[in-house]
Amino acid sequence: MCTVILLHRPGHAWPVLMAANRDEMLDRPWDPPGAWWPDRPGITGGRDRLSSGTWMAANRAGVVAAVLNRPGSLGPAPGKRSRGELPLLALAAATAAEAAALVAALPAADWRPFNMVVADRTGGIFLRGLGAGRPEPVPLPPGLAMVTAHDPNDLTSPRTARHLPRFQAAAAPDPGREDWAGWEALLADDSQAAGRADALRVPPQNGFGTVCASLLGLAADGNLRWNFAQGPAGAAPFRPVALGKMHA
Repeated sequence: MCTVILLHRPGHAWPVLMAANRDEMLDRPWDPPGAWWPDRPGITGGRDRLSSGTWMAANRAGVVAAVLNRPGSLGPAPGKRSRGELPLLALAAATAAEAAALVAALPAADWRPFNMVVADRTGGIFLRGLGAGRPEPVPLPPGLAMVTAHDPNDLTSPRTARHLPRFQAAAAPDPGREDWAGWEALLADDSQAAGRADALRVPPQNGFGTVCASLLGLAADGNLRWNFAQGPAGAAPFRPVALGKMHA
């Protein structure tokens, strides 16, 4: 179960801030964000080496797309396409609204159940794919949204119930000053992790755990900053991702 946090502040110089922890099988090989897809110029993202897809990526128009599993759907399944393909399909779009429309037109039965978050400087959109029909797009209102394997801000998720109030109470990052300290500390928190379903940074257990983390700022002028930790937050440093020239 991964986690994506999105803060939307209309009218701010940095109207959209995002944070994410990726939880995965520890032996599943992957690469840090890069331009891994020559047939999809302008897309930068982390690459899953098994499927050649991604869990999170961005394009030069300043659109970000991330995919998460729904409950009980970890891993591939015979006859189903890889969910890592979905962000790449979405990022053919120039806006988050267009990206959501692309995904919402797809047959959800082609994939195991998924959640997606697509965002640009105007805000974020959640998409719910339940394995039948079409994925459902739900605009995220201004404020803080936390997405896990469950719906946004769903307090039946132990992780959301514990950590959503903590993100709401934390000082918002300031990407212009490279100040992400509050959110970095929250992404790194495993103080109640042992054997608990509410851990945000999952320690290695049964071959599974948190493998990497991201912090992103989407500016009103179209600029996008992405800091990536090639390991769990708190154990690996966050470093800037080379995104190339953005097209506002």
